[in-house]
Amino acid sequence: MELIQKYFLSWYSPLSKEHSGILMLLLSFLIFPYIIRMVDGTAAAIDPGIFSAVILAASAGLIFKALTWWVIKAVWPMFADYSTFQFEQNFRALPAKEKVLIYLGFYLTILYSFVSVMAALI
Repeated sequence: MELIQKYFLSWYSPLSKEHSGILMLLLSFLIFPYIIRMVDGTAAAIDPGIFSAVILAASAGLIFKALTWWVIKAVWPMFADYSTFQFEQNFRALPAKEKVLIYLGFYLTILYSFVSVMAALI
């Protein structure tokens, strides 16, 4: 991650990481049909091929993650500060069983909400 930040995120942006990430993902999603048509002239805008599926899935997942973090920072700023600065130290002090339960709880909650949002959109 540090390597990516060093080479690709070193330019100054007045937007936060969430805003710039959402902007870059939306731009890549909008530009992708033109790029895929340069490679394959018969491709549709939303081609059911593997390339469109990968871009669409990655864009949806990353936009969902960025939007949820943005909402958490807006609605619960204390929780965002805690998770940024103190959660890692407290998490490392927990026993292994509690770490697994917390990790799976967060993961399954986010996964379930992502699937619910995607099902509502489709």
